[in-house]
Amino acid sequence: MISVLRTTWPLLLGIMLLMVGNGMQGTLLGIRGGIEDIPTFLMSVVMAGYYGGFLFGSLTVPGLIKNVGHVRVFAALGSLISAALILFAVEPHWIAWTLLRVLLGYCFCGVYITAESWLNAGSTNANRGTSLSLYMIVQLLGIVVAQALLNVGDPAGYLLFVIPSVLVSLAFTPILLSATPAPPFETIKRMSFGDLYRASPLGCVGIFLMGGVLASLSGMSSVWGAVIGLSVAQISIFVAAIYAGGLILQYPIGWISDRYDRRRLVLFLAAGGGILSLVVVALQPGTLGLIIAGGIMGGMANPIYALLLAYTNDYLDQSDMASASAGLMFIYGLGSMGGPIITGWLMGLLGPDGYWIYMGVLLLALTVYAGWRSTQRRALTPDEQGSYAVINPTATPIAVEAVLDEAQSDDPEPEALAS
Repeated sequence: MISVLRTTWPLLLGIMLLMVGNGMQGTLLGIRGGIEDIPTFLMSVVMAGYYGGFLFGSLTVPGLIKNVGHVRVFAALGSLISAALILFAVEPHWIAWTLLRVLLGYCFCGVYITAESWLNAGSTNANRGTSLSLYMIVQLLGIVVAQALLNVGDPAGYLLFVIPSVLVSLAFTPILLSATPAPPFETIKRMSFGDLYRASPLGCVGIFLMGGVLASLSGMSSVWGAVIGLSVAQISIFVAAIYAGGLILQYPIGWISDRYDRRRLVLFLAAGGGILSLVVVALQPGTLGLIIAGGIMGGMANPIYALLLAYTNDYLDQSDMASASAGLMFIYGLGSMGGPIITGWLMGLLGPDGYWIYMGVLLLALTVYAGWRSTQRRALTPDEQGSYAVINPTATPIAVEAVLDEAQSDDPEPEALAS
């Protein structure tokens, strides 16, 4: 690990600072929206803008990188991110915020694609797995650290918008000054949805549903916290707990998934998350109980995403992983765009409980579907499964392909398993 850090620390440090900046603005907007008396549904539109921009970026940025190069795209998008983060405080209006969130989603998608290409190309077969694992850990740590910084200023002022802008600007310095050359870049074509669905119906349906769950869980958490009257410190702890739970439980769940039927594990985690949502609505716990619930929900929901990706790739030839990953990311993007908006609508209709009810309904729907799919195809043995890989929802197809390829590099070809 030390040798990997010695060569990749500029990129990992830059990603860490980027995630701190991104994590701050996402939570801060939900809090500031309450201060500005922006209605909950309109704030849900604001939050959904990021996922729409991210989806659009995944379709167009690869071509842009191929035409003008990594360094120019990286620097240009970084400048736009830094400027956008300050503009949120200049014009606190939901339309302006929505447009800025779309821009941020687009730019961050491009930055992630570029950074992941650099990391993948700069790693060797011997250290690629370690490099990618560190990258995923750094992403989550950055968001957790971001929540602590929310308590250093007044969310009604400018300072908390300036800090992420400065951090993002600083993030590009170690990356762009690194001696690592920009790698060659090839666009990834998506597998047709028909072929992808035939390979793994559960993967397609589950990824779509988890897009809604994870976008709501993270994107609307601060909006929900502001609506129920949590303080800035309490909201920041709640959001941090979501990501900390995901970071902590990824590894034990991954260990279990390599030894048991992944469909049953998806079913168990989805059922647990769905029941947890209903329990929160029924018991109306205090602040500590809500923070614990957020940590458990994050610990269950984030690994489901990685499980579904690993499960889908168990039924694919290794040469198809890149196109399948791109297709799954598109499906996830479609699901994530609707998550905040539907959550905001339900919160307007049912009150703050709509936040938990929406996630609970989607997770219980996934439970039922996973249970049904378990009766339609035999379970793979542990020897037939590929290895689980830690993958965050923020990862682009570049990292997803590399992580899954690394995890399955020593596994037998799965062509005969899809029958």
